[in-house]
Amino acid sequence: MKKFRKVLDGLTTSSPGGTIGSPSCGSAAGTPTAAPTPREIDVQETLTSDNFQLCKTVRHGFPYQPTALAFDPVQKILAIGSRSGGVRILGRPGVDCFCQHESGAAVLHLQFLINEGALVTACADDTLHLWNLRQRRPAVLHSLKFNRERITFCHLPFQSKWLYVGTERGNTHIVNIESFILSGYVIMWNKAIELSTKTHPGPVVHLSDSPKDEGKLLIGFEAGTIVQWDLRAKKADFRIYYDEAIHSVSWHHEGKQFMCSHSDGSLTLWNPRNTTKPFQVTFPHGKIQKDGRKESCKPILKVEYKTSRSSEPFIIFSGGLSYDKAGRRPALTIMHGKAITVLEMGYPIVEFMVLCETPYNNEVQEPYTVVVLLEKDLIVVDLTQSSFPVFENPYPMDIHESPVTCTAYFADCPPDIIPILYSIGAKHKKTGYSHKEWPVGGGTWTLGSHTYPEIIITGHADGSIKFWDASAFTLQMLYKLKTSKVFEKPKAGEGRSAEMVEEDPFAVQMVSWCPQSRIFCVVGISAHIILYRFSKYDANTQIVSLEVRLQCESEDVITPSENENYPCFSEQGSHSPQPHHQHPVSPGSRTPEGAKDRGPCLKVKERVVRVPPGYQSDLVIQLLWVDGEPPQQITSLDINSAYGLLAFGNCNGLAVVDYLQKTVILCMSTVDLYGATDPYQRLTRSPRRNRQSTSGLTELNDNQQSVDMERSKSPTSESRENSFSRSRSSSVSSIDRDTKEAITTLQFGESYGRKSDVLPTPCLWVGTSLGMVLLIPLSIPTDHEERMEEAVTVGPSGAVQMLKGSILRFAFLDCMGALIQSPYEVWRDLNAPEDPDRPRRRKLVHFSPSSSQDANGDGHLAVVCSERQAKVFLMPSQACLFVHNITESSFVLRADVVSVCNSVCLACFCANGHVMTLSLPSLRPLMDVNYLPLTDMRIARTFCFTNGGQALYLSSPTEIQRITYSQEMCDNLQEMLGELFTPIETPEAQNRGFLKGFFGGNAHAFDREELFGEAAAGKASRSLAQHIPGQGGVEGMKMAAGGAVGELARARIALDERGQRLGELEERTALMMTSAESFSKHAHELMLKCKDKKWYQF
Repeated sequence: MKKFRKVLDGLTTSSPGGTIGSPSCGSAAGTPTAAPTPREIDVQETLTSDNFQLCKTVRHGFPYQPTALAFDPVQKILAIGSRSGGVRILGRPGVDCFCQHESGAAVLHLQFLINEGALVTACADDTLHLWNLRQRRPAVLHSLKFNRERITFCHLPFQSKWLYVGTERGNTHIVNIESFILSGYVIMWNKAIELSTKTHPGPVVHLSDSPKDEGKLLIGFEAGTIVQWDLRAKKADFRIYYDEAIHSVSWHHEGKQFMCSHSDGSLTLWNPRNTTKPFQVTFPHGKIQKDGRKESCKPILKVEYKTSRSSEPFIIFSGGLSYDKAGRRPALTIMHGKAITVLEMGYPIVEFMVLCETPYNNEVQEPYTVVVLLEKDLIVVDLTQSSFPVFENPYPMDIHESPVTCTAYFADCPPDIIPILYSIGAKHKKTGYSHKEWPVGGGTWTLGSHTYPEIIITGHADGSIKFWDASAFTLQMLYKLKTSKVFEKPKAGEGRSAEMVEEDPFAVQMVSWCPQSRIFCVVGISAHIILYRFSKYDANTQIVSLEVRLQCESEDVITPSENENYPCFSEQGSHSPQPHHQHPVSPGSRTPEGAKDRGPCLKVKERVVRVPPGYQSDLVIQLLWVDGEPPQQITSLDINSAYGLLAFGNCNGLAVVDYLQKTVILCMSTVDLYGATDPYQRLTRSPRRNRQSTSGLTELNDNQQSVDMERSKSPTSESRENSFSRSRSSSVSSIDRDTKEAITTLQFGESYGRKSDVLPTPCLWVGTSLGMVLLIPLSIPTDHEERMEEAVTVGPSGAVQMLKGSILRFAFLDCMGALIQSPYEVWRDLNAPEDPDRPRRRKLVHFSPSSSQDANGDGHLAVVCSERQAKVFLMPSQACLFVHNITESSFVLRADVVSVCNSVCLACFCANGHVMTLSLPSLRPLMDVNYLPLTDMRIARTFCFTNGGQALYLSSPTEIQRITYSQEMCDNLQEMLGELFTPIETPEAQNRGFLKGFFGGNAHAFDREELFGEAAAGKASRSLAQHIPGQGGVEGMKMAAGGAVGELARARIALDERGQRLGELEERTALMMTSAESFSKHAHELMLKCKDKKWYQF
């Protein structure tokens, strides 16, 4: 702990824990400094660097750009590989694990070691990896890098430790899974085909062992050649040469026939005993035309041939549709007897897999489900019902249903908000799903002890809003809101929509939510704001609309004066706030000049509309076109339910709206907000302006006035905002956008508008893109009736502070260092039936800065963070207590004051990928981790912090990555994650019967170790492949999963093995005793027989 003491005369004393710097606001980066304060402050800081550690927790959403699919039929877990080298492993809801290959190479093939707790991945860099799934954080145990050949196919027989690997050259190699070493046994392509063949058969596209005999390997080559290779005899049993290219092969479980899919859309059925030609050729979607010829069809990329005891076999394939129907959607075809069902998909099919009751390939398969991996979705079809319904997906695979444009993260929400949102959202869920249990039910997951209500809100390009329950590292959609329903549908080529360049006029830019009052506010890209109230009752409502003309008359260009004498600031306390009388034109009125430019971008529904329970629109605010140009996008927003006010700003100015009285109470350009205290000299519009001299920032404290005109070239919040979304009009030049001073952040709260104030009053803190901080006092009637009738008076006080870079965040602490929450109104349902005994009145909750101090008030601390700096001011004196230069070479993208370990800190995410935390109020650096380089503006747009040491961002267009920077959460992470591996007995194979076993060959007598081991096959060439030990350790496969379940499983397995060994030992001991008794008996008989013989009689 450190104790900071400041005295009136400006002297500073050193605390035992460290030295506080001199009172200068221009300190070097990483050095917090102190300034003299009017009073003594005693803050006990409890956070240290030991409280922080950064790590990833979970990833939600659909794997971006999927490439491969695998399923463990015993463990019942599913794996999906992606183009970026990621692997998602899914089990029962709550069991969701993400693994990432360090190389980032695309995952081409996935192969589970069935019921072994391991997974083999083959990547595009021709490397095989063995992952250990017996731990909550899977790790690579071994890697094998092929140097001279490219991997095209992998096959691992059930209960085998030898992996078959097919290559682009047509060769087949064999890898020992335990040691991950290449066997010397190789099936060369030129040995597999006949010597007389003049052409190369192409890459290996299929490998499988015969269901009748594991010693026979079926090899499919792309060019149309199929070879059955006798592994013992090292020769081909038969060779098939077909005219059409092969894409896949599938066996009948008896091994008497197999089916191939081809590039011409045909399926061929072959008998291994007669391979001269297929005994059946079908074109499932190729109709016979009038001239007698077949329709040309697309390739059938994969076919699965599965048998069933109670019905005809299932033949399931992807592709094969005719070319003649343009624009036809991708489809999966299910052939069951004479019935053919075509399931059209919304996206191209990447891979599909049929799930069967048995893991043995020589038993009746009994298919029950087909998993279809699409480019942007995961579909699971129930095969046990004739209508083939799909399962309702328990995973949040539809985050990207419309592209995510913004996110918000709320931890430790009111406990009643999640159930009520879920109950409202459940009424609008789709129906018609399969009633059976979700088939991917592997792994174990329990609700951890460190859980609390969490909600994630995502805004989307189509104007929709989704509320997600994010508690306990899971994600489940609660409620969906469509903001586009407030507006009339834009008609193509008419009105303002014809001039709009936006493809998505309803796209959500930002959201503001008060969980306590359930007030929700949405900012859209068409310069509109929608305010929603929550109700459990449906209602007929007329949407109220306000139109605001927000435009600055002069260009906000900053230039230094000619004599380099920069303006000083007058005493702020001498200015009393006066109500500003510049009111916008009322929504219904129009002026003659520029009347054609007064309309908003979208048209609000004017008729009475019936709204269902949930969030119901209460007010729509729209900015108007001005001088033929569309309104600038809104860059900041804050709403306070206790005050009944909403504030927003853009690069032109600031507006404040009373949403209770539905009136605009303030509409000002940024320049007018300063009044006489404007620190910049602004020029009117001129074509000859020098941008290099106007990009400066001003920094000010009570002791010095200096202007730093050498600001490094980091973009302002306004320019970054425009880089996140397209410009709304080509007529707005980049120079115009850069030179305007935008309102970048707003915060309502109880504060002191002037230095002379004794008690806190409602205030609005305003931050701009040029580092300026302004305070606007508010006069709000306290009585309920007066509040609904009398006007709220508002006017700038002229109080100004300066920081380097755009202002990003405000927060308020009391003088003990505790965070002061914004006041709020307790939620009340305006549509509920009237109760005469309990009239509906506003119930307000205030958190006054003086609540923990003496009755006369004792001020509070204001934390201000910009792109470059953080400062702590003491209010009402406005003295700068601490300052910290966060970064010199980069700029902060997102900052927030958050609660961690029963204390508060300032968390920052920089454009160079650093995540930092600073203590409050001293701004000591506590953590600085180079976590994530800013490779995509999507990350900057969606990164957000929340309480409890958590944060999230959109790691891809379809996935949300959650991280923690709390050491406590990192320590408890293993407990909160699900177990992928569960000890399960492998199902026994069915009895084959005497005759079937006698005539079925010696499949079970096949010993791969004798053929592929080093003793028989020798060593493979070292130059062919390189073994790389994994970070999981060689012994990692022998480790059971962490946690109590894993410990019990390991103990149970160890006891079983010990008991088995003891039983074997007991049997051997009994045999030895019997043998000893027999030996003793024979020895005694021999002794009696030879007892009386002389030595010469022998």
